Amino acid sequence: MHIRIARGLAALCVVLLAVACGGDKKEAALPSGSKVLALGDSLTAPHGVKPGEDWPTLLGQKTGWVVINAGISGNTSAQALERLPALLDEHQPQLVLVSLGGNDMLRKMSQAQTVANLGRMLDLAKASGARTVLLATPKPSIAGAVFNSLSPADFYADVAKDKKVPLIKDALPEVLSDTALKGDQLHPNAAGHALLGEKIHESLKKIGFAR
Repeated sequence: MHIRIARGLAALCVVLLAVACGGDKKEAALPSGSKVLALGDSLTAPHGVKPGEDWPTLLGQKTGWVVINAGISGNTSAQALERLPALLDEHQPQLVLVSLGGNDMLRKMSQAQTVANLGRMLDLAKASGARTVLLATPKPSIAGAVFNSLSPADFYADVAKDKKVPLIKDALPEVLSDTALKGDQLHPNAAGHALLGEKIHESLKKIGFAR
């Protein structure tokens, strides 16, 4: 009887260990030279900073990847979705970083449509053979702006869970909560982009894509 109990406990430990290890499983790292598409709006584009000071360029320098900055100021999720197929055909990236939705929220567009657009972008990227990561944008907030404490919009976690993709939740909200890291009310300055590059790089290392 005691032997059966001991064996049962041993088997349970093996199962629990396997589950624990599975939960910590990392993505395979992308080698130097891999093409990475950073799809975004003015928070990705070199808005208000010099070329080369934007976080996608800095991320490429840290990783050795070829990071294509596909950020366009003012882009909504619908506009980025419309141009994504051509970008995938042209660059054939191994990884796509999606950072959109901020302009949708500022213009009070339908959240359901934003969620659908983000999901469609992730689906298109996956269908092309690329791996994907979603970056959360902070939700507009008067209190957040006054007290410099912005938080990510809740729907990003829902999209990431639904599409089973990694989410970088806090990089943008944390940087944009610090007035010293912004060139205006909405956009990071050169120091902000530098810190964004570091935070995104660290997050990608935790996910496993970066070394």
